[in-house]
Amino acid sequence: MAGISAARLTEERKAWRKDHPFGFIAGIPGKTGTAWEGGLFKLRMLFKDDYPSTPPKCKFEPPLFHPNVYPSGTVCLSLLDEEKDWRPAITIKQILLGIQELLNEPNCKDPAQAEAYAIYMQDKVDYEKRVREQAAKFRTQDI
Repeated sequence: MAGISAARLTEERKAWRKDHPFGFIAGIPGKTGTAWEGGLFKLRMLFKDDYPSTPPKCKFEPPLFHPNVYPSGTVCLSLLDEEKDWRPAITIKQILLGIQELLNEPNCKDPAQAEAYAIYMQDKVDYEKRVREQAAKFRTQDI
């Protein structure tokens, strides 16, 4: 990994150890009070050598049922798009919190998964039922 990206990731790791959001271990926890509550969803972050000039690729493994998660598991979020909202000053902590927020508040203007998007738009009760089932499948104690 190139010097700048390695140095930035080292600094981010130090900052993370000192102050990280509650519940983040090796995944993204579903927010309390939402259909995602109780789940801990594994997320892989892939950094290129030119990070932080370019954003990391974030991918749920296994892929989640969500309007803004591609069938491959890759997260579709403007914060992670260098053509949209990415800025080199954005931290890993901000990325993780943004993805956690996206879980419960999908961006219907930028869908990535047709089935999840269609169900979310047409039948929110069924959508939330499927999300709760998914959260139950990935309980926090299973990580």
